[in-house]
Amino acid sequence: MPSVMGLLEERERAARQRVDALQAELREAEAVWERFVIARETVAEVLAEPCGGQGVSPVVVVGGGPARVGGAVPGSVVPVWREGLAAAALAPDYQQLVDALTREGGSRAGAMDCRQLAVAVGLDPVPAKVEGVRSKMKRLAARGWLAEERPGMFSVVAGRGGGS
Repeated sequence: MPSVMGLLEERERAARQRVDALQAELREAEAVWERFVIARETVAEVLAEPCGGQGVSPVVVVGGGPARVGGAVPGSVVPVWREGLAAAALAPDYQQLVDALTREGGSRAGAMDCRQLAVAVGLDPVPAKVEGVRSKMKRLAARGWLAEERPGMFSVVAGRGGGS
């Protein structure tokens, strides 16, 4: 009759072999997943570029060669506001919010809350939509495009909102 310690060692060896096999399978699955992520990102970059690179102006980057700068596309990063940068540099959904705030803000003493902005851009004032607007407005305020006068009340900083 086998010893208890021998049985435990045998089961431990079998469990270790199973773990090793599962870890190898996991590494393989992660490699496949990473290839799909890279492929999706590459396709998104290619589709975001204008046709043939036309209408894109070259820009010299500090410490680098020429780079291409095009118009903003949905999902692009909100740039930090700087002198001479127009709202056209923002992605379309951000432009729409800034335009609504510029257009509607005048009738509301210059500041609007996120529920009002959601309605102004044609969204239903349901919590999910309002929270999406809130996160975009907070991002615009953090990057210098807007001012958050009080928590949740946003206004356009003079000279930064228009010009899209």
